This record gives sequence, C-alpha cells and structure tokens, in this order.
Amino acid sequence: MKAALIQYSPKWEEPEENILKLNNILGKQLSDEDIIIFPEMTLTGFTMSSKKFAEEWDGIGTNYFIEVAKKFKKHIFAGIIEKDNGKIYNSLFHIDKNGIIAARYRKMHPYSCSKEDHYYSAGEETVTTKIDQTKIGLTICYDLRFPELYRKYVKDGAEIIINIANWPVQRIEHYKVLLRAHAIINQCFVIGVNRVGDDPYNKYPGCSAVFNPMGEKIILVANEEKLISAQLDIDKVKQTRDNLPFLQDMKLI
Repeated sequence: MKAALIQYSPKWEEPEENILKLNNILGKQLSDEDIIIFPEMTLTGFTMSSKKFAEEWDGIGTNYFIEVAKKFKKHIFAGIIEKDNGKIYNSLFHIDKNGIIAARYRKMHPYSCSKEDHYYSAGEETVTTKIDQTKIGLTICYDLRFPELYRKYVKDGAEIIINIANWPVQRIEHYKVLLRAHAIINQCFVIGVNRVGDDPYNKYPGCSAVFNPMGEKIILVANEEKLISAQLDIDKVKQTRDNLPFLQDMKLI
C-alpha cells in the first residue's frame, strides 16, 4: 500500500481558497498512491468557529473530498467539521475510491487546553475501517496522548493507525515521540499527518511521518509544504507480531 500525506499550510478559515490550493498540490504531485491523507480540519485550520463551518453530509468539504476520491480513484482520509443532530464534531472521514463514505470517526478527546471541548462535542466510539483486507484505526491530534485508544484499535486487529493533526511547534517533539511509541508498542504502522504554516495562534512545523511496526522511521518531513509519499509493506505487521508476540501478553485491555 502506498500513502500520500498532504502536508500543507491552509489559509485560515478559507475553505474555497484551500480547495484551490489542494487541487494544485494534487494535480502536480499525486502519482500511484493508493490513499491520500489530509491534516485535521483540512479546509479551515484549527478553528473554534465551529458553528460557522460545521456541515452536514452535503457540505462543501464532504462534497469536495468525494469528488477528489472519484477523480483520482484513491481512498481519502480528511478532516471535516461535522454537524449532526444539533451537535458539532471534529471528524475524520474515510471516503473510498468510488466516492462512498466508508467510515467517520469523531474526535474522542477534544483539546481542553484550547477550549475545543467548548465548541465541539466528544465522539463516543472508536472507528476502524478497511481497505481490501487491511484494517485501519482512526484518530485525531490530541488523541495521540491517550494510549488506551490505540491499544483498543490493536485489540480490534488494526494494522495501520492514522492520526491527522494541527500539532504546534512548541510540543512537536512530543508528537514525533508519540507516533513512534505507538508504532512500537502496538506493532503496527502509524501514520501522522500534520500541517505546516501558521494561524493567528500557533506555528506548525509539519513533521508528518510514517513509522513501521518496529518503530523504524520510513519517512518524516519537517517544515515543507508538499505531498509526502510512503510505501507500506503490510506483511511487516504479521511478521513483527509473529516474531515478537508481545501483544499476546496483554493483561489489562
């Protein structure tokens, strides 16, 4: 499986302009990747203007990523501000290569330090999705600090865990260490896609990365706006778990 990580600098709260920017990146750099992964709140940046940008199933973000999936025949993982039954969620959508919504994960841990929990409801369910026979767990940004979520996904059979983020420069070492640690502890591929640039409150250095089930870095790119391509040998997950059957010794989860 080959993944395209879209590390870019969204214009603050300008979905239409960000669509044009993403079209330019995809048109120039996309090739034979199977999946495309975008950062958290892909079209707005990490905004607390949740009511202004929240959308239902036919919103600008959902429709755009459906069209991208159909045009390029790729699986899409994108951050959408979602409105449902009077609540607003910071969500991660998986749209399959035919433009069908395959899964939707709602961030379980809104970032209380920035009062995200005042503007977004917390998701209540873990979500795994599949591409062919490969099982993928979905997480968003601050979720990375809660290892029980990642452990749950591995208990459910996940071979890849994706984290989309708006993770700022002042804590970027935590981001890199946590991505790698989850790969090692859970013996799976971990993909982190973070933004670059800045918004009115923070600067973001990217450091989007892929780590394999041994915690070895496949790729990590800082401070560049670009499509980052990485090949994932999914067989490596079974090989690692068979050779080092640590997960069989879990007691508490």
